[in-house]
Amino acid sequence: MDETVSVLVFFFLLLFVVEARRTSRKACEQFTCGELDFKFPFFRTDMPSRCGLFKLNCSENISEIQLVEDGKWYKIKSVSQAETITITDTELNQSLITGNCRDLSSFFLPDSPWLSLTTLYKCNNTSMKNGFSYANCGGQGSSLYYSNLRNGHDVPGCSAINTPESWVIPGKGNQYDVNATFSLHIDLPHSCFDCYNRGGECKIIEDKYQCLGVTQEQKSHEGIKLGLGVGITSSVLICGGIFLYVKMKNTNRRKRFFERNGGLLLQQQLASKEGYVEKTIVFRSTELEKATETFSLSRVLGHGGQGTVYKGILADGRIVAVKKSKAVDEDKLDEFINEIVILSQINHRNIVRILGCCLETEVPLLVYEFIPNGNLFELLHKECDDDHTLTTWEARLRIAIDVAGALSYLHYAAASPIYHRDIKSTNIMLDENFRAKVSDFGTSRSITIDQSHLTTMVSGTVGYVDPEYFQSSQFTEKSDVYSFGVVLVELITGEKPVSFQRSEENRLLVTYFNLSMKDDRISDIIDSRIRDNCKLEQVMMMAKLAKMCLNRKGKKRPNMREVWMQLERICLSRVDLNEDVPTIGNDEEGEAAQGNTCIESVNIDVTNLTTSTSRYNTNAALWSDAEVLFPRQTW
Repeated sequence: MDETVSVLVFFFLLLFVVEARRTSRKACEQFTCGELDFKFPFFRTDMPSRCGLFKLNCSENISEIQLVEDGKWYKIKSVSQAETITITDTELNQSLITGNCRDLSSFFLPDSPWLSLTTLYKCNNTSMKNGFSYANCGGQGSSLYYSNLRNGHDVPGCSAINTPESWVIPGKGNQYDVNATFSLHIDLPHSCFDCYNRGGECKIIEDKYQCLGVTQEQKSHEGIKLGLGVGITSSVLICGGIFLYVKMKNTNRRKRFFERNGGLLLQQQLASKEGYVEKTIVFRSTELEKATETFSLSRVLGHGGQGTVYKGILADGRIVAVKKSKAVDEDKLDEFINEIVILSQINHRNIVRILGCCLETEVPLLVYEFIPNGNLFELLHKECDDDHTLTTWEARLRIAIDVAGALSYLHYAAASPIYHRDIKSTNIMLDENFRAKVSDFGTSRSITIDQSHLTTMVSGTVGYVDPEYFQSSQFTEKSDVYSFGVVLVELITGEKPVSFQRSEENRLLVTYFNLSMKDDRISDIIDSRIRDNCKLEQVMMMAKLAKMCLNRKGKKRPNMREVWMQLERICLSRVDLNEDVPTIGNDEEGEAAQGNTCIESVNIDVTNLTTSTSRYNTNAALWSDAEVLFPRQTW
């Protein structure tokens, strides 16, 4: 593409040079004089002399022509397409009208090869001259003789002058042929026009045409310039054709990708669910390329198993996150489109909101709201000397509650239950207030209410994958619970899920944590950044909850709703695990608790939860084998 642009720039520069040459004669363009149009070899008084041979004086009332430089002015009567101009000598015309021939010697036309001339003789006697006819000049003491001869002759006793030859009047003598209005036939050689076209000035010097201002070298280059002009024009046309071809090809390519990636299906589903989903924008590929500076490396926010996330700035100034997938499974495009529609229905404070997608590229692009403070993994495990946001236990507990609330919403309150399938600290984003938002639903799947699991190829991140799912390939809601348990351990210990800095047997964080719990030395593995100022009872309660989430048997794990409510209890410092948890807004204790910051951090849509009792009842069998954290409430 860069090469094409360079070629176009080169040819346009050449065209500019040629254009500059052409515009040097712009001052000599066709003009109007009176009601008549003129061009070379005529030029106006305000034009350069190189614009023509005959100067015209133009005004509203009269148009005049000067046949020689600094010569006499003649009134223009008409101009014909046969290169003939009719003019009038106003002074001669006046003399002929009054019959005054006394000053005919002052009237003359230049001896010129392109003018048809006759000869008149003014004599001081009345004797008849051979070959000439007599004409009366109004009794002014002068005799006028004229001849049909075109060349002047010396006649004794007479003064010879040149006057124009008029048309012949049939049946009359030649004495009636004298007229002050006459026609001039302009018969310039082609060399004069060629000189003008090359930017030179055509002049008559000693009855010969000469071209001034054009050197021999310029003349020799005319052919080259002509060839160059043709070449440039052809090249521009070819480049323009290539540009149009490439543009049409790209347009067809984008259209083909759009259809292949399920664009038509997405449009149909969005139209059928209008009013039930958030407005989802189908972006053009050019919009996102511009927003991400053509997916520049400088815009990369992070890499994941499913693709790369870029920071983008839309034309309206909004900052977004653009996820570019690594590959696409064409056999599951229907599921992908279905997931976009499902995610469009999610409106939860602790879930990153999807704004739209682009299906015109080889792999689909997803556009999310931009979360400014990065992900939990970076803040937990990377050294940030100037950052103290996660050095308090309260901040970490609040993040755990936010994520648990979001997963509980996905499992139980969304239009269809959604399993995230890739819960990990890198997929937990932190907004400007360091509140958690769950992101990256690239591997998420929705299920029907009567389904208990999904059978899929095992996918996920080492250190977070449910061992039961790893063995059976059956992903259940409890698989998300296991992954969340790993995140809880990260928040407590500040350790990575997999670390080669630990001993081989403790390389996995889950193993390291379980051994510490078994040896009753959990206080030894608490993150040193929070150890001194944390509430140890709350940390121990979260550790016990994490151990339950990490049970190797999925049925013995709590579900996400129970996990969320237990974290809420921990935040409220309700140490007794058998104490009933208040139903939010249903009793005095619950109303009193709403002023607590822990309650405010929970963002479950209570309306959706209370209207989804059938779903909880349907899944009751799943809870029966789990270790009971607290008595279940009636919803």
